[in-house]
Amino acid sequence: MNISSNRGSGTEASHPDAWPHSPAAPLNMNHYANKKSAAESMLDVALLLANASQLKAVLEQGPSFSFYGPIIALISISLCMQVTVGVLLIFIVRWNLNDVQKHWRLNILENVATCLVFLIVVVNVLITAFGVHRPNHSD
Repeated sequence: MNISSNRGSGTEASHPDAWPHSPAAPLNMNHYANKKSAAESMLDVALLLANASQLKAVLEQGPSFSFYGPIIALISISLCMQVTVGVLLIFIVRWNLNDVQKHWRLNILENVATCLVFLIVVVNVLITAFGVHRPNHSD
């Protein structure tokens, strides 16, 4: 199919949110937002599991580990913020983006979630900087 053959024929989608090659089908913002939030949730779960594994490694090393207290505190903060972001994403997905009255509330929740994700990244950089090493079991 020649794309230029349809130019000027009036058959192209005139809606600004329409996907190319779709007959005037507008982009469903709720569907897009749900997919985006689901992807964020999956990444949040992956980081949650990594932090749980780091916490286990530090607890196995015990208080003799040089940064035991700070690492435990940082991992705990990261885990709490991740759970908070997960709950926020659930609320964000549940609300209808097409309802104009809820736009300000969704915008605030999105901004809070974004700030928390940034803080989670900073905390996890600090966790990595202090180093979490698995104990060597030489049996």
